[in-house]
Amino acid sequence: MTLLQGIAASSGIAIAKAYRLVEPDLSFTKTTIEDIDAEKAKFDAAIAQSIQELKEIQKVAKTELGADEAAIFDAHVLVLNDPELINPIKEKISSDQVNAEYALKETTDMFIAMFEGMDNEYMQERAADIRDVTKRVLSHLLGVKVVNPSEISEEVIIIAEDLTPSDTAQLNRKYVKAFATDIGGRTSHSAIMARSLEIPAIVGTQEATEEIQDNDMLIVDGLTGKLHINPTAELIAEYEKELEKYEAQKAEWAKLVDEKSITADGEQVELAANIGTPEDLEGVMNNGGEAVGLYRTEFLYMGRNQLPTEDEQFDAYKKVLEGMDGKPVVVRTLDIGGDKELPYLELPTEMNPFLGFRAIRLCLEETDIFRTQLRALLRASTYGNLKIMFPMIATLDEFRKAKAMLEEEKEKLIAEGEKVSDEIEVGIMVEIPSTAVQADQFAKEVDFFSIGTNDLIQYTMAADRMNERVSYLYQPYNPAILRLVKMVIDASHREGKWTGMCGEMAGDEIAIPLLLGLGLDEFSMSATSILQARAQIRGLKKSDMKELAEKALQMGTAEEVIQAVKEKVNL
Repeated sequence: MTLLQGIAASSGIAIAKAYRLVEPDLSFTKTTIEDIDAEKAKFDAAIAQSIQELKEIQKVAKTELGADEAAIFDAHVLVLNDPELINPIKEKISSDQVNAEYALKETTDMFIAMFEGMDNEYMQERAADIRDVTKRVLSHLLGVKVVNPSEISEEVIIIAEDLTPSDTAQLNRKYVKAFATDIGGRTSHSAIMARSLEIPAIVGTQEATEEIQDNDMLIVDGLTGKLHINPTAELIAEYEKELEKYEAQKAEWAKLVDEKSITADGEQVELAANIGTPEDLEGVMNNGGEAVGLYRTEFLYMGRNQLPTEDEQFDAYKKVLEGMDGKPVVVRTLDIGGDKELPYLELPTEMNPFLGFRAIRLCLEETDIFRTQLRALLRASTYGNLKIMFPMIATLDEFRKAKAMLEEEKEKLIAEGEKVSDEIEVGIMVEIPSTAVQADQFAKEVDFFSIGTNDLIQYTMAADRMNERVSYLYQPYNPAILRLVKMVIDASHREGKWTGMCGEMAGDEIAIPLLLGLGLDEFSMSATSILQARAQIRGLKKSDMKELAEKALQMGTAEEVIQAVKEKVNL
């Protein structure tokens, strides 16, 4: 039995077999072939195996994800049946007397480069299809298994170096009971998605992929960050009891699902949920969410080979707005860049993508993409209580340009005879320190603020939140951060506006008393954190928390603040 210690990223306990989601080694060497017919037969067998595999995946995808998502596998099967691609590969095996792996890679690389260079979106999509099927066929030629999270059909715990947002979005909660990664922190996107999916997760273990093999029995303790490898029967029995206790605690919190979020002295706040897809609404409703405080629309753009159409986006936004039945829904416009890439956009590689061409900066330049999203949002606005939020706003000019585009698209839609709501609030995420400092000016023009602490903290402290060597500087409770939060809240209140928080800090049990005392109006968090946060808030007096927050603002270190909170609220 081995124990690894990581960072508890999503609460809960899971016991299941390991499933390693690790990129396979598909390297090979060029060799001269004597038996050409045998090599061609090997290639034909790999093609046939790939086609059969794709058809099976398509069946599962159609059931789990729907016909539209499954259609990609139709395109992949067509590629593998296309003589224009297959025949040149066989000819290369014959004429050059080379191994099938080399002939496949040389030929497909040529087609990929040719299609990518065409000024035609359809042909560029074919390049992505060819790249995907090449990897699949090559894996069969080499006898190497290519893993795909959407293909999992039994209860497992995912083990990976890291999980991309698109990887995590494909995880099926029915089978994936938890995951553990080598790298990452509580605010990495894989951790955030785990909380949205309501599955336990541990990140930053450093060596999970080295220590764990497929089918090893694991215990993931998402409460303490402990990852047990091949535990004893006794330890499994202990954790089964712990799981029962945790489920009993959740049952107590569940009694608050229909209650208001009111402090012990009668002050009401709003507890909202952060979501990534319309499917997350079930978790919001089951956990008593009073709003959606952050709808991360970038997941509509991920895990696909082309931009979503206006109608596809409209359908997704409409579904969320209708599902919330009149409760507020804050939709963040496209926030791509940093660690969230879209391969089909072919954005330039940057030295520091987190401070580069991303979010609103990308949207104000790629205006066709931005305007399509704005049109879809405006069309959906009549189906619920929509609020639109622009991310990564650094200057008033950026906000004004974005809002002007929104108004232009609204006028166009009305001229086309479309109905658009007149009650849409337009706000910004406050995640750049300069914006927080200038909040008094922004507050005159925006309808609301939502503080994105995940980035605000790393930008304020000049510490990459994904870099474990400087993770000690990622300090949500640092007085400098608390002062910025206070500046934003106070500025909004002076103008009769409201401030929410959609960073992970909003659901943190140490931060909640402080934020309550600072006057935060809306706390938006992973849906699974809402009931626990409500239970905590109902036991606090806002007047006491205001006094606590005022003291914290005058303290020197994050450690002093943490200690003061623990003493005041008995954590």
